[in-house]
Amino acid sequence: MRSVAVVPAAGNAERFGGAKLLTPIDGEPLLDRTISALLNGGVDQIIVVVAPDAEELKRDVNAFSDPRVWPIVNPDPSRGMFSSLQAGMAEAEGDALVVLPADMPFVQSGTIAILLDVFASRPAIVSPRYRGKRGHPVILLPALRDEIRAAEPAITLHDVLKRHPDLRVDVDVQDRGVVRDVDRPDDVRG
Repeated sequence: MRSVAVVPAAGNAERFGGAKLLTPIDGEPLLDRTISALLNGGVDQIIVVVAPDAEELKRDVNAFSDPRVWPIVNPDPSRGMFSSLQAGMAEAEGDALVVLPADMPFVQSGTIAILLDVFASRPAIVSPRYRGKRGHPVILLPALRDEIRAAEPAITLHDVLKRHPDLRVDVDVQDRGVVRDVDRPDDVRG
């Protein structure tokens, strides 16, 4: 089973005050932590969707030197995160499509491995659930790729997924990182 992750990373981090993805967490850029969790969890390829002006990000994030990590550009990230997901899905070719927003550096690689194992045994829309709340990463069937790409950018991934309740599989995990994103500087410490 070939797994490909799409990591939307083209936002401007207004609530954070800018440069969120380069913020150090335990000595490494936030985005490196997110990518490392995916690679260590067993993902084969990672497509990181960046803004057109992401030269600093591409220079300072160590993971971009890994041949399994491909930066692609969302030409108009002002359309929102879903437009970045669409840009990434245009390049994603795999049996399991993993979606993890760039600002979720606290997801454990073991959780990703568990989700991939569940998907391998029962291909579906696989989501982690922490204390009753669904989180990320979400693993998608390749059949959803074209639906995501053809959708209006104003919708969300949640809007697409709720059209397929019969395909949902929730996996209860003890990993708070699946529901913990970084929007503000305090979120890095919390």
